This record gives sequence, C-alpha cells and structure tokens, in this order.
Amino acid sequence: MAGTNGNAIDRTRRMLSLVTYLRERPGAHVSDVARAFGITEDELIADLDVLPMCGTSFRGGDLLDIDTDGDRIWWHNPDDVAEPLRLAADEATALLVAARAVATLPGLREGDRKALVRATAKLEAAAGEVAGASSRLSVTFESEGGVFADVDRAISERRRLWLRYYSPARDELTEREVDPIRLFAVGHTYLEGWCHLSEARRTFRLDRVAEIKLLDEPAAPPEIELRDLSEGLVQPSADDPEVMVEVGPGGRWVAEYYPHDSAEELPDGGLRITLRTPAPASLRRLALRLGGEGRIVSPPELADSARQAARDALAAYDDPDAFAMPAAPHAQGSDGRTAAGSDGSGARPGFDGRE
Repeated sequence: MAGTNGNAIDRTRRMLSLVTYLRERPGAHVSDVARAFGITEDELIADLDVLPMCGTSFRGGDLLDIDTDGDRIWWHNPDDVAEPLRLAADEATALLVAARAVATLPGLREGDRKALVRATAKLEAAAGEVAGASSRLSVTFESEGGVFADVDRAISERRRLWLRYYSPARDELTEREVDPIRLFAVGHTYLEGWCHLSEARRTFRLDRVAEIKLLDEPAAPPEIELRDLSEGLVQPSADDPEVMVEVGPGGRWVAEYYPHDSAEELPDGGLRITLRTPAPASLRRLALRLGGEGRIVSPPELADSARQAARDALAAYDDPDAFAMPAAPHAQGSDGRTAAGSDGSGARPGFDGRE
C-alpha cells in the first residue's frame, strides 16, 4: 500500500493525537514528530496544512494557529482553544443527530461504532433536555455514505473491491475489480485504486458507484507514487493527445474551466483553445454542451465524431422513443441498501484516468 494517508478514519485518529502531542511539545522538530507517528515528513506537513482549519468554531481566534518553518512546529494559541467547550442547544442537537447517523453507517468497524456510541451517551447526559429533542430527528445517508464506508473498510483491511460503475463519458455501466489505494475529496469524493479491468491506476467518483462488494481476495496495488492533488484533480500530461477547440464569446468559460496549453484570441471575440487529454472522445460531450458556441477543430476524426453526435442528438427530437431514458444508476452497498446516483453532467472529462 502506497502511503499511509489513504484511510480517512485512521488519519482522523492520527490528527486528533497530533494535537495533544504538539500541545505537550512546543517547537517540536518535524522529523521527530513524523518518526513518532510512523509517517513521512510530507504526510505530516499535509496534516499540518489541515489542522489550522480545525477548532472550536469557525471564528478566527477559535481555530488552531499551528504552523511550521519546515524544521520545527509551533502552536501559537494552545491556551485559547483549550477552554472547556460549551455547546449551544442547536450545536448539541446537530452533534447528537450526526453522531447517531454515523453510527448506523454500513462498513463502520465495530470498535469505532462502540466508541461512537459511548461518546454519544456522554454527550446526551451532558445535554439534558436537548438530547430528548434531538432524538426526534434522524438522518439517513444516501448511496455515497455507504460506498464511502465500504471503501474505507477495504483500505483498512487491504481487501479488493468489486464495483459496478457508471462511466458518463461512455454512458455505460461496467463491472471491475479494484485494489483501493486511497480516498480523497476534490469537489466530489473519489476512490483512487488499481483497476484490474484497465490494468492501470484509475479514479472513481463515489456517487457513480452503482454497486459495491468487498471481496475476500487481498488488495495488492503496485507501488506507485501518489499524485499531488494540490493543483486540483485535473492535471493533463504533456504526453496526452492534443485537441484544438474553437469557441465563440459565449464559450470563453471553457478556458477558465479546463486546463489548457494555449488560448488564442479570435476576431469575433472567441478563443482557439489547445488542450490535452488521454481520452479525447470524452470531449464530444463538451462540444454538444457548447452547441453553436463552439466546435472541435482537431484531430479531424474527433471533429467528425462530434458532428455525428450532434446530428444524432438533433434526430432524436424527431423520435419520441429516443427520450425514454434508462433508469439512473442506483448505488448498492455491501449491505444491500440502494439509493439514486448521479451522472454528474457538469463534470469535466477524465483527463487523468478518471472513469
């Protein structure tokens, strides 16, 4: 398994322990802390980048003021955030409802579930009458919550996953086995893993997982370097095929939304945009979305394919049966629960191995 940041629950545990550790060791050296927690210095820095967004509230003085110069770690306001926490009635209600909902997640490890139930009981005792009011509220997680729990469990137990997955670029459901590597969130929540169908690293959006099963076979992804996502999920490679798109004034947003090599101004106020993608065919959806405000110029075979897709779409207006759309995929977790999925029609095409 590459890296130790892949398991969201384990990372949360580590970061909670890290707060206590740093409070007791002002000015601790980065190398010493990383060694104590059994992680790399880069992984520790990634945790430190998250901690300043945590605290007792979102007011500036209530957030953890922790930073590092690359050698030592400094916590500037440990006393300010160490005061006993006092919850307002609405905060206690929200916390109790969320805790009860998380405790029902499929795939949650039993030890974590028991710890959460104990913590909820203590909070109920402290909340008094508020606890009674919160018991009349409930939250049910839809498909992504169950899928997340199954994936997180597979990462923790190093087990292979079987997925039935919807690919909007191809408008099809595929079945595949995946060795999970990590979970991450960039706008949506994604699973990164080694796909045995593609025999390559692939990224899967959780809300497009129609069905998921944990297999008994152990996961053994190859040792691969985790991609740096600090610049976003979409990071085209210089080796990817080049595509040229021309857009009118109403399509200039494409240059802001898609990573590109160049954007040349056109006399009519439009742009000639050159970009790269490992899956050029996925840009047909962009061409259809642009309509009269854009067209694919090259490669010629992709331009011809986009024009044919547009003709087929127009022909569908003359065929009422063409609008009888198939049912949207429904996510089914390992416990048999189902919930409606999403095709993410506003998403960018898979520049980076996304399915």
